[in-house]
Amino acid sequence: MKREYNLFYLIAIIWLVLDQASKYYVMNHFALGESLPVIHNVFHLTYIINRGAAFGMLTNQRWFFLAVAFVLIIVYGFYRKRVNNGPLSLRVGTALLIAGAIGNGIDRYVLHGVVDFFDFRIWPIFNIADIGICVGVVCVIYYLLTSEHEEK
Repeated sequence: MKREYNLFYLIAIIWLVLDQASKYYVMNHFALGESLPVIHNVFHLTYIINRGAAFGMLTNQRWFFLAVAFVLIIVYGFYRKRVNNGPLSLRVGTALLIAGAIGNGIDRYVLHGVVDFFDFRIWPIFNIADIGICVGVVCVIYYLLTSEHEEK
């Protein structure tokens, strides 16, 4: 049982550190709005502060997003034994989801917005926390779909 807890916390901490370190780097090496082409017209590093959610939805709803992150952490607290004893998809997905929520929550609390910088030009600009949230949700949905199938 202890190994499962260690995996969850190891993934969550590594993802959170990667997220915060990358944002720190961007904030200290780019001017706000600056864009550096990595692959011209395909992939750029573009420093913005996003005051909403994906696609700019719910702009300036800082406290709402902080509350959602807080509730997510509380829900994990209630189900931590079940999550940490569950299959790999549930453990990894939840760890990435929690780490992403905390990473973006830190930004929202400190900066009143989220530092975003991955810019593929055909998609809204995003960050490492956003990747964790998206991959985490997919892993948890996969777990829910396969565990429901197994029970029937």
